Amino acid sequence: MPSFDIKSELNFHEIANGVDQANRIIQTRFDFKGTGAKIVLDGRVVILVSQEEFQLHQMFPILQESLTKRGIDLKSLRPDKIEISTGRARQNILLVEGIDKEIAKKITHIVRSLKSKLQTSIQGETIRVTGKKRDDLQEAIQSIKKENFIIPLQFKNFRD
Repeated sequence: MPSFDIKSELNFHEIANGVDQANRIIQTRFDFKGTGAKIVLDGRVVILVSQEEFQLHQMFPILQESLTKRGIDLKSLRPDKIEISTGRARQNILLVEGIDKEIAKKITHIVRSLKSKLQTSIQGETIRVTGKKRDDLQEAIQSIKKENFIIPLQFKNFRD
């Protein structure tokens, strides 16, 4: 029976490469010379550190560009508030991965509303969609993509 999985995963190797690339760009830019501005990857958090708040506002687009070039969807970035202390500005950016229960329920509702004989099952942070016809599965993928969720979704393991 044809099926596919819906996941929300991040490639942390590519994220590390993107952070390294952004750091190289920041080190070579004239306006960041001697400021100690840097981007640090700490588990599932990217930390922007600089002397001034406006430099953080300049660093974030550099990070976004380097992650986009590496194929990381920017929907997975959740910036926190900027923390300012004496001579330091810092911002944490959370990396969101996985499908939570509310979004999983919305996805299953979308699939069920197609009036086709598709079945969905939530398996942790993965949703499996099965059906008899390949065309129905492809229609489900298109309708889920149109919905434009706040997290990046990947459609994997498409089997006939």
